[in-house]
Amino acid sequence: MARSSTGTAVAALTAAAIAAVGFLAYQANATAPDHPTQARSDSRSSSPKDGGKGKEGRDAKKVPADSGTGRRVVYAVGAKRVWLVGADERALRTFKVAPSSVDPEPGAYGVTSRSAGLVGSDGVQVEHVVIFHQANGIVFGFSSALDGSTPNPNARKKTGGIRQGREDGSAMWDFATNETKVVVVP
Repeated sequence: MARSSTGTAVAALTAAAIAAVGFLAYQANATAPDHPTQARSDSRSSSPKDGGKGKEGRDAKKVPADSGTGRRVVYAVGAKRVWLVGADERALRTFKVAPSSVDPEPGAYGVTSRSAGLVGSDGVQVEHVVIFHQANGIVFGFSSALDGSTPNPNARKKTGGIRQGREDGSAMWDFATNETKVVVVP
């Protein structure tokens, strides 16, 4: 019985189409922002080695003066910014975050637990969860949403999640091990 060349051609075209779709999906993922609400040029983290343009770039690198000393995570509630500070008092990394409906009180805390992944108090799947405080039934911690979403600060439900981009979440995860100091400033 003779083989049909049509079947071979269809199989080759199908394989080529699947490869093209896979490549396009990879390209789209590689250029997507950490947060869908941010433009690509703004979604990258500021590190002390980044040039930073203008006053915002320079000021963003400065660790708040009233944030203690030593190796620590500093979270400035008003600026919605985090600094990962080394033992030498230099910011190793700084980045913007998106808070939930309740902010932690200013003070010094310590990382009490960590989870590689779970469902956040707002029902969103998150990763790199770093918990540092609990008060009045509200758990405060940093996490990254797998879908890139940010919490609704005006939500009726009281939640204490502080969302960061996935790249920043990975850096936080590596830096903030159990008992790492977390300092919250106004």
